[in-house]
Parts: sequence; C-alpha cells; structure tokens
Amino acid sequence: MLNDFISLIFPQVCASCGNSLYKNERTICTHCIYHLPKTNFHLHNDNPIAKIFWGRINIHSAGAYYGFNKGGKVQHLIHQLKYKGQKEVGFAIGKLYGFELKKSTDFNTIDTIIPVPLHPKKIKKRGYNQSESFAEGLSSSMHVATDFKTLFRAQESETQTKKSRFNRWQNVESIFQLKENKTLEGKHVLLVDDVITTGATLEACAQTLQQIAGIKISIATIAYASN
Repeated sequence: MLNDFISLIFPQVCASCGNSLYKNERTICTHCIYHLPKTNFHLHNDNPIAKIFWGRINIHSAGAYYGFNKGGKVQHLIHQLKYKGQKEVGFAIGKLYGFELKKSTDFNTIDTIIPVPLHPKKIKKRGYNQSESFAEGLSSSMHVATDFKTLFRAQESETQTKKSRFNRWQNVESIFQLKENKTLEGKHVLLVDDVITTGATLEACAQTLQQIAGIKISIATIAYASN
C-alpha cells in the first residue's frame, strides 16, 4: 500500500518512452522491451561492428543490442543513463542482452566482463561509470564475473560526441593501461561500452588488453550508431 501511495505522488516512468510503468515493470516498459530496434548482430559474425575492426585488431565476436537513431527512444535511454543519473538503465539493458548472448555459441564462453573505464575525474563528476552498470547487468544474467580494475584510463580525454572519425582515434590513442595481467591470461574477455560509432575507444582498450598472453576479446555495446 505504501508503494502504491508513493507511486501516485512520484509515478515511475519508462526510461525509454516516458509512459507510466505498471506495477510489475521496472525501468523499461514491456512494450519498449519488445519493440526497441534490436540489431541481432550477435547472431552474425560479419555484422557491421565486427567489420569496423577487420584488418585493425583481432576481435573474436562483436555485437550491440540496439540500433541508435538520433531523436529515437534508444538515444533517450542512453541520455537517461549517461546524463540523468539513471544507472539502473544500464543494468536493465545489460540483463536483457545477457540472456540473449548466453544463448550464442560465440559469447557463451566468456570468462570475464570488462567495461571501458572512465577517468577518475569523469567518475567523480558523473557519480558512476555507465559502462560498469551495463557490465553488471550482463554479469547478472550471463553468470560471469566482472573486472573493473585490470584495465584503467591513465589519461583524461575529451568527449567523443562531436569529434570527427579521425579525431576520435587521436583522442584515445595510448590512454589505457593495465594494472596487472596474470589473472586474464588465456581468458575470453567481453569488453563492453554504451555506444559504438567508429570503434576508436574500444579498439584502444582492446590493443591494451592484447598485451595479455593468450587473451581472446569479444565486444558488446548497448547501441550501434552507424554515423
């Protein structure tokens, strides 16, 4: 009764469409869960994300849960996650995507999930790393451990949002480092981020991780923006 009363005063709304959530819904409404634009890239080895890295770096598998369109519901979701303090959005999407990745032969051998790290100054400003929230959601449904310590961002970089393709690559060159690498030797790692456009940040992270002997790297993001 108390929860119902609170809901009347502070109604819970879907982070995607903004409509009121029903009693058994959390964060994203059932309609959006079933109708947001899924890419199904994890079912195809030659998908657009995988092709970004062809000839650049060895990536085992790659996927993104949603397609990203400017002004669309997925963009609204990402905005709520990154700028409105709704880190539960990342967890909810990660949990949903994890159930699907676990069924894929390309992703069901994952040993560890590593989010793209933020610089401590950015975390202090935002209060959390949105990619960690996504990783925690994936972890909960895939039953795979997360690692938030091995890979870290040694230098603060500028936001990638309005940079050109070339400048995105320059902006993240050599800014990631490893604290230690023994525990990930020979492991299959899932490197995760919120949105992939050019792949510059993820490639920089993967290049750093490939210093680890025998490591196999796959990539998963919340969304894919084609331009």
